[in-house]
Amino acid sequence: MFTSKKRSEKTMANRRLGTDSLAWRNTRQLLVLAIPGILWFVIFAYIPMFGSIIAFKDFDYAKGIWFSDWNGLDNFKYLFSTDDAMRIFRNTILYNAVFIIFGTAISVMTAVFLDFTKRRVFIKIYQTALFLPHLISWVVVAYIALAMFSFTNGFFNHLLNSIGKEPVSWYMEPKYWPVILIAFNVWKTIGFNVLVYYGSIMGIDSSLYEAAAIDGASKTQMIFKITMPLLKPTIILMFIMSIGSMMRADFGLFYYVPNDQGALYAVTDVIDTWTKHGSKNNTIAYNHIKNTNQYLHDGAPIYTLG
Repeated sequence: MFTSKKRSEKTMANRRLGTDSLAWRNTRQLLVLAIPGILWFVIFAYIPMFGSIIAFKDFDYAKGIWFSDWNGLDNFKYLFSTDDAMRIFRNTILYNAVFIIFGTAISVMTAVFLDFTKRRVFIKIYQTALFLPHLISWVVVAYIALAMFSFTNGFFNHLLNSIGKEPVSWYMEPKYWPVILIAFNVWKTIGFNVLVYYGSIMGIDSSLYEAAAIDGASKTQMIFKITMPLLKPTIILMFIMSIGSMMRADFGLFYYVPNDQGALYAVTDVIDTWTKHGSKNNTIAYNHIKNTNQYLHDGAPIYTLG
């Protein structure tokens, strides 16, 4: 009896060992695929975190980051003592909050719409049309905006003239630009987010929808009773990742699209563009601005170490 029990334990141990070996072989392939992504994060995200000390130094290009003189919290004192501090923080945080809310809502609705589009040809066309703006540079987008809002040759002013309205000097009127910037941001970023949500929806077991259809559920009921609950983890994950970038404004959107017009600074100036303006006006002030800005972004800026 003792021998039989010992054999049984040995057999179970061998099975566990075989299972663990098979799991390792399957996991090893995934780890190999993940190596490029891991290396990218280590090189461009984690190693540069050491450069965050620039926020507490009086940076000198000749000395580099490591040998520049320490100045404690002087950079932060300079930032918060300026008249622009409240404006740039307000714009940066509020714009990002609106981008997250609108971007998430529109991306989820579009992904659900694609899921209920049965013609595969149309799905491919929609996906391409949505993702294409993601690949376009903000400089190109700025020219598109200029073609739309130019005072003399812009599309919208031609449209206003055709209906007997006075043309609008878009680049001199701040009140229009919050809506314009939100629209351009959603248009350019929606494609990537839709692909993420659509991929998650495609992973939902189709038998759930079939069972709901047999029970007489409408498409609206399927969306709110099946799709949305199962899509919630992805939405939460994307939301948390977006929250992590609340202090990082998209420089291209806020600098190139409004054409860096001073009349629009009240609604277009964010932390990143304010740093650029400082580099134009005052070298000493720029060092304060740049050092603090690098730290405020996300704690993991990319530097050329001196």
